[in-house]
Order: sequence, then structure tokens, then C-alpha cells
Amino acid sequence: MERFFSLRKVTAMLAVTCAAVGPGVAAASDTDNTPTRIVIGFAPGGALDVLARSIADKLRVSLGGVVLVENKTGASTRLAVEAVKRAPPDGKTILISPAPPFVLFPMTYARPGYDPDKDFIPVAHLADVPLVASTSVNQPFKTMPEYVSWVRKHPETAGFGMASMGGAIHFGTLAMSKSLNLPLTPTAYRGASMMVTDVMGGSLPIGIDAIASQVGLQKSGKLRFLGVTGTKRSTLLPDVPTLKEVGIPGFDMASGWYSAFVPAGTPAATVSRLEKALIEAVKDPALRAKMAVAGMEITGLPGAEASKTIQTQRAQWKPIVEASGFVAND
Repeated sequence: MERFFSLRKVTAMLAVTCAAVGPGVAAASDTDNTPTRIVIGFAPGGALDVLARSIADKLRVSLGGVVLVENKTGASTRLAVEAVKRAPPDGKTILISPAPPFVLFPMTYARPGYDPDKDFIPVAHLADVPLVASTSVNQPFKTMPEYVSWVRKHPETAGFGMASMGGAIHFGTLAMSKSLNLPLTPTAYRGASMMVTDVMGGSLPIGIDAIASQVGLQKSGKLRFLGVTGTKRSTLLPDVPTLKEVGIPGFDMASGWYSAFVPAGTPAATVSRLEKALIEAVKDPALRAKMAVAGMEITGLPGAEASKTIQTQRAQWKPIVEASGFVAND
């Protein structure tokens, strides 16, 4: 009888203990079982989508559990940015973003809907996306200096093509125009394919876009590459000089990049764990080779480097953006 009474007491004590800690245990379990989401602001099939899904494959092993890629398009990627801003700061939602939402949008949108410095923590710099200036093989100029001379003689046809206004190429063109006193006209297209078509046809003298969208046409003899953006030659096009090398200013920081971010408030230990996993993922040789085909140079740098890049680029573009008076509208 005494034994039965003691067993009942133990059972009751266990019930009280479970009641006290039950919610916490359940919450931890739920959190552990919650899928990790990688959110991007582009549709499936593009270069960033390929990168995100390749990283997701690696994280399923290094982090364990389910890792999903969510394509949240709209408002020039700002819908994706805002969605991650509102997500719980538990490390289960990761934004992979290009440069504009963190470098240029805060200066070109009156109300972007987020504060890039207060609402996010940079986790890792994943890849650089160098761009290349191209022209038709039938144009009379074969180098950028020759193009500059040609523009001075033909100012009425000085269109300079790009995929969109309000990006680094737009402001780089303005900086180049001012520095060299050239009457350049930024010409925006709805897509790179339309721009490249006009470049090949000769109606657009020159255009700048990602290497991946043009390299096939260059290899087939339909385009001529004149220079790449950035401060050093691209490993993807080692024989093509930088624009700076050939005397063209304005494009040192015009290359694209992709970095990972989490919502502000995410614990430091969680950020550190994600940083390590993301850097290991992109430095995998097979992933690196795969992304080279998509026109990316893998970097795999810590979040502190991503933050430094953002602040440095923002400082360079700020006076150019302000002088232009450009205001972005969707």
C-alpha cells in the first residue's frame, strides 16, 4: 500500500514538472522541426535561384532538417526583403539578396519599407557577379578608348544600354559621362535579352550586363567584349581588361554581388552557425564550378565583410545618386 502511494506521489510530481516545462520543450521541438527558408526576390530558373537551391542542398546536410527556397517576387525584390524583415529572428529565415536593396534602394526610394542597417544582420558574402561591356563585332570601335573617341564624333547616337534604371550601371554611366565629359544617354531595357539583341543589331552601340547572358554570343563571334566592371579582372574572363584598366571611370563598384542576411535580433550564436554553414556551402568545388557557368565568382566571406562592402559602396554612390536627382518608382 505504501509502495502504491509513493508511486502515485512520483507520478503526480512528474505531471507537475512536465506541466511546468512542457511549453518550453514543445517550443524547442517545434523550432527544431521548422523548415529553414531561403527567400529570394527572383523567379525560379534564374542565376540567383540556382545559387539558392545549390546552397539549400548543402545546408540540408550541415544544418540538418528541411531547407526550402521561397521565390517571393515583386517590387524589385523589396517584397522578399520585407518578408524576411518580419520573420521571427530564429535563424530559420535567410534572405539572399543582390546589392541594390542594401546599397542603392535606401537612397533612391523615399520609403523603401525597411532599414537595411537596423532590420537585418549580414551573415555572409556569397558571390560576386562581374558585368561586361559589349558591342557588336560590326561596330567601328574595338576598344573602350576607341568607343569614347567615336562618341565624341557621334554624340547623337551615344546610347549606353543596361537592364534597368536606378542600378549601379545607371549611376556608373552617369559618373563616366561626367568624368569624361561625354554626352552618354542611359538606355534601360526590360530584360538583358532585348538589350543584347539591339547591341548585336547595331542600334545600340554598347551595353553592360552579366557575363553569363553574353558569353555564348561572344564565343560565337556575335559580340565583342570591351571591359569588365570591378577593380580586378574577372576569373571568368581573364583576358578582358577592367574598364578602369583602359581609362574608363565609374564602374569600380558596379559589379553585382549576393549576400545572406537574417532578421535583426537573431542570436549571435545562431548567426555564427549560419555564417559557417553558408561559407562552407559556397566553397564546395562542385558548387563553385556550377556557379561559374552562371557568371558568378564565389567569395564565401564572413558577414563583417558583407557589411563593410555595403557601407563602402553606399558611400561611393551617395554623391552620384544625389547629384542625379533620380527617384525610383515601381
